[in-house]
Amino acid sequence: MHLIEDPVFYLVAIPAILIVGISKGGFAGSLGMLGVPLLSLFIPPFQAAAILLPILCVMDIFGMIAYRKIVHWKNLLYLLPGAIAGIGIGSLLFDQLDDNVIRLIIGTVAVLFTLNYWLNPLARAKRHEPSLVKGSFWGGVSGFTSFVAHAGGPPLQFYMLPQRIDKSLFVGTATWFFLAVNYVKLIPYAYLGQLSTTNLSTSLILFPLAPLGIWLGVRLHKLVPEGIFYRLAYILLICTGTKLLFDGLNGLFNFF
Repeated sequence: MHLIEDPVFYLVAIPAILIVGISKGGFAGSLGMLGVPLLSLFIPPFQAAAILLPILCVMDIFGMIAYRKIVHWKNLLYLLPGAIAGIGIGSLLFDQLDDNVIRLIIGTVAVLFTLNYWLNPLARAKRHEPSLVKGSFWGGVSGFTSFVAHAGGPPLQFYMLPQRIDKSLFVGTATWFFLAVNYVKLIPYAYLGQLSTTNLSTSLILFPLAPLGIWLGVRLHKLVPEGIFYRLAYILLICTGTKLLFDGLNGLFNFF
């Protein structure tokens, strides 16, 4: 069995998988995007995404079971065609996106999402209705960022949060959306050679942390004030995003 041998990688991978599981368990959902940025500090970003993808696919099954009857079908139908197109664009651009460009994309999404959370409270937003045009656009952005770095949560939230729909309906719709998106992504990931023996073996080693993370997410949702977790997690997210922006810019400048 071929594995990543760097022990420091696993010191970061363990909390990264737990954070992803916690988000899938319904606690601080969008912070699951923190997984790829954390792993990208030690391995190439797309390899980090490839290692996480099989774990996400199994997590999505558990999520779908929990929310199998809770979904906003109109929003889902508006979002999915754009998302599939976004995945296709990401697949076509794969050879043109080097590691530094991907780090810049991940870092930018992380920083913008955090700043939006801090500076644009949902309470100030005007309530919006589902829109085919907006759903297709943000679905496309979500599909692309999800393909590159499993960072499809922020674009999805940019579209859905202003609607202020019921919390469970929001989580259920997001669960169904990413179930479809992640399983579609398996096709280009396999075609591009990212589901290698090394990546799949590493996924298998880390997978037992997934149900633990989901269980923790359910428990934390009940026991811990969500505001405290959000504040700490968003600080970590913007620090990680800033570090990736710095590394990406530094790599590009060195290249030129």
